[in-house]
Amino acid sequence: MGMQLPSAKGRKRAQPMAEINVTPFVDVMLVLLIIFMVTAPLLTAGVPVNLPDSRAKPLDQEQQPVQVSLDEGGVIYVGEQQVTEAGLADAFAQIAAEGGETSPQIFLRADTSLDYGRVMRVMGELNRAGLNRVALVTDAQGQ
Repeated sequence: MGMQLPSAKGRKRAQPMAEINVTPFVDVMLVLLIIFMVTAPLLTAGVPVNLPDSRAKPLDQEQQPVQVSLDEGGVIYVGEQQVTEAGLADAFAQIAAEGGETSPQIFLRADTSLDYGRVMRVMGELNRAGLNRVALVTDAQGQ
């Protein structure tokens, strides 16, 4: 057997590879899925509150609302920051000043075990500060 030399007649052109290796793509998608599954529970509100049930539809919102929360002990939070009842007027005045011409949307989250008067005192402070776009947050039940 002799050595075969390429001849002009038998020479084939290099064909492009027509296969796509999808294994790296699947690996990247699985990693992204795991990342989203781990981070999704962290996106919920920070103060644990037992919300009442409601059949109301969710509100449309154009900007990020300010969360005001009252936990089961009556402790007031503006966002994640704990605020005393005496400092509530100053905190709301600062929020109103930052809002400029348009009043920012306020989401009021209150525990079901709180009395009505406690929640109404917070709503009165919101009204006095000029924050009139207040939405009461509930759990979506029966939809």
